[in-house]
Amino acid sequence: MKYLISLSMLFFSFCLNAQTEEDIFSKFTPTFIQVDGYKINVETLGTGDPLFFFAGGPGNSHDYMQGAFGQYYKTHQVVFIDMLGRGISDDAKHVEEYSIANDVHIAEQVRIALGLDKIGVIGHSYGTVVAQAYAVKYPQQVSKMVLIAGFHSGEMWQANCDSYNHYTQTHFPETWAKVDSLRNLGYVSSDPIFSKVYGSVPTKYIYYHDTKIKGKRPKTKYRNWNNDVYYGIIGRDADFFVSGSMMDTDFRKDLKKLNFPTLITAGRYDGVSTPQYNVQYKTYMPSAKFVMFEQSAHNPYLEEPAKFYKLLDAFLGVGE
Repeated sequence: MKYLISLSMLFFSFCLNAQTEEDIFSKFTPTFIQVDGYKINVETLGTGDPLFFFAGGPGNSHDYMQGAFGQYYKTHQVVFIDMLGRGISDDAKHVEEYSIANDVHIAEQVRIALGLDKIGVIGHSYGTVVAQAYAVKYPQQVSKMVLIAGFHSGEMWQANCDSYNHYTQTHFPETWAKVDSLRNLGYVSSDPIFSKVYGSVPTKYIYYHDTKIKGKRPKTKYRNWNNDVYYGIIGRDADFFVSGSMMDTDFRKDLKKLNFPTLITAGRYDGVSTPQYNVQYKTYMPSAKFVMFEQSAHNPYLEEPAKFYKLLDAFLGVGE
């Protein structure tokens, strides 16, 4: 019995491996790759089958993904990218350059620059949009795909906006009254006056089932968010009406055509990538493995880490 317990604890510890190294950020070195005249920060480490990680937002830097998944350098070559306008990469000269298609283009240029053949693509939130768009455009270059709290269409992103606004209206009516007043005056999401009021709503209840959970962040100075990218891709009134390059995005007809292994995860309490739409992946990509995390919201790797990393390890073949 003691032997079985010891093996169990060893396995549990291994599954939490991606959560244990607090200094994970110091293991990576920023390297700039030139793409269309811009310096794009790429941080890669390890050997083995390459995995590209795509962060959410759009507007987030790579850092939180590195904090959650950097440990996979022990079994794979992991690649983290600060897309254009994010992290320590250059800003675009024109806001029109912030687009899903350009993020896919950058990912492909990074793959070529690193001399890689097939890659695994792993996205979280908006990062799943990049992963799917890349997989649809370059299916021959993808070995496997993981979608964490993702979006399959502009329609689904609009459902995210509607969910968030319903939450704000019902739980924070005092703030909603100010929001409503500003909108009646013609202000939209990207107007600084409006975004300051709208941004005062506590988001943790939308993104976390366990609101005490926090992800890792590097100690060094970095830019973890860029509003210009967000509004450039989702649209000038992004909190209410999806436009930008997200508006016409729809992978639903293309997902069945993808024949590589795919893992899709969702959170039961996710107020962003809502379960109402997330379960539709079962229809649009029936060959994928779909797992609902019953005690999680938008970040199952933080809220149910033992279950999540056990699942991801098995999918990636870690420990085989």
